[in-house]
Amino acid sequence: MNGAESLVQTFLQADVDVCFANPGTSEMHFVAALDRHPDMRCVLCLFEGGVTGAADGYFRMTGNVAATLLHLAPGFGNGFANLHNAQKAGSGIVNVVGDHATYHQRYESPLKSDAPGISRTVSHWTRVSPDAPSVAGDGAAAIRAARSKNGQIATLILPADTAWEEGSTPVAAPAPPPLVRPDPRVVDHAARQLCQPGAALMIGGRALYGDAMRLAGQIAQKSGCRLMGPLFAPRLQSGAGSVVLDRLAYGVDQNIELLAGTKTMVLCGVGRPVGFFAYPDKPSLPEPPDMTLIDLCSAEMDCLWTLQALAEALDVADDTPCPVQPLDLPAQPSGEMALEKVGAALAALMPEQAIVVDEAITSNAAMIPASVTARPHERLSLMGGAIGQCLPCATGAAVACPDRKVIALTGDGSAMYTLQSLWTMAREGLDVTVIVFANRGYQILWGELANVGAGQAGRNAARMFDITDPMLDWVSLAKGHGVDGAQATDMDSFVAALTHAMATKGPYLIEVVL
Repeated sequence: MNGAESLVQTFLQADVDVCFANPGTSEMHFVAALDRHPDMRCVLCLFEGGVTGAADGYFRMTGNVAATLLHLAPGFGNGFANLHNAQKAGSGIVNVVGDHATYHQRYESPLKSDAPGISRTVSHWTRVSPDAPSVAGDGAAAIRAARSKNGQIATLILPADTAWEEGSTPVAAPAPPPLVRPDPRVVDHAARQLCQPGAALMIGGRALYGDAMRLAGQIAQKSGCRLMGPLFAPRLQSGAGSVVLDRLAYGVDQNIELLAGTKTMVLCGVGRPVGFFAYPDKPSLPEPPDMTLIDLCSAEMDCLWTLQALAEALDVADDTPCPVQPLDLPAQPSGEMALEKVGAALAALMPEQAIVVDEAITSNAAMIPASVTARPHERLSLMGGAIGQCLPCATGAAVACPDRKVIALTGDGSAMYTLQSLWTMAREGLDVTVIVFANRGYQILWGELANVGAGQAGRNAARMFDITDPMLDWVSLAKGHGVDGAQATDMDSFVAALTHAMATKGPYLIEVVL
């Protein structure tokens, strides 16, 4: 078999059976090898940012890595922003990047570029296969790297001749190394500190859903500490039955107020709270100056074991109760359009175990409160701050969980970055309801202009922030990509459109005119 065939078989033997792809000439032998294996699901995305964002969403919901297929360094560059988001989310992805044949790279061809260099800026692991017999082993090593430390970005670069020349037999991917655990003495110290006045346990990563989240709630209940979580989470269990926790806010001033009086903060699965940006005359860290920080367990470590060890140190019983959110569905709203009402309608109508992918940057603050007591669901956030993540991430989540309704919340400016994902949703028949908040611009920038003290906005700033000339028509854009949709200008039309979307399988778009 050739190198490409050995790689595909290596992937399949390791249970890597989904490939989000945007191939080019250098990857044709890999495409041919994929074609011989229908058990590998190949999902075409019309832009590389859609490819990488979908692989991110797939990992968040399955915990298993998907492959991507990208075309040389420019293709990798197009996918960079959502790889940045995936890295911040701790998602495991195996990128396969084609490159020129080894003997062709000495010439200045149009697509010649530094693929390893651009990969290393965002990948935890990068390797260039030197020859076809090495490809299968390199692929197995890439899978191991992507599955290490709870999820990493691994990039394997394949010169074209390594794909078409004779390769080796498939290679079994080794298991990832065991997760690092904190020193038990540090765990005991943290447990004692959580029992002191003014203590907080800040959880993130895999501690924000499933058994780990319940255990964190029991620890907080037993110790008397405050349970907290970040504003942005790769995957957050929410709605009725979810553990009650205080989440950080976006603004620096809000977080200073939230953390006031905190004497000790123990971190598990999350990094130290830090401002999203720097602002003149405001601190980067919102914590009180006299607060003690205990960095117990990073997101790359064994969060579940750490919480179990904390629970053991505190004598937490299996049946220890902890506060959970009740089920309290709001009435379906009517009348004029308002974000609070949109949030209430979503909370009232979204089904149990929905997956909400949230990139409604300036709209979600008004909508989130109603969802806290909605039916049980999960939320996926924009982790790296690079906009254009929502639609691809929703695509990957829907591929991962075909029996669950996916709801994608996005601003119109963000959605324009990766609107090609609508086409992939239509081709794959994915059950995604896209809600575009058409506030006609990059609205967050108006507030940021004031926050940094840059002065009043004039004509040039307005033309860089607004997207009103010409006006975007999202229903037409959706239909042009094969997705049906409706425009909502008041709450009655929104409730009618959302009711239809929740009752219908397949992709649907609602444009909310604000």
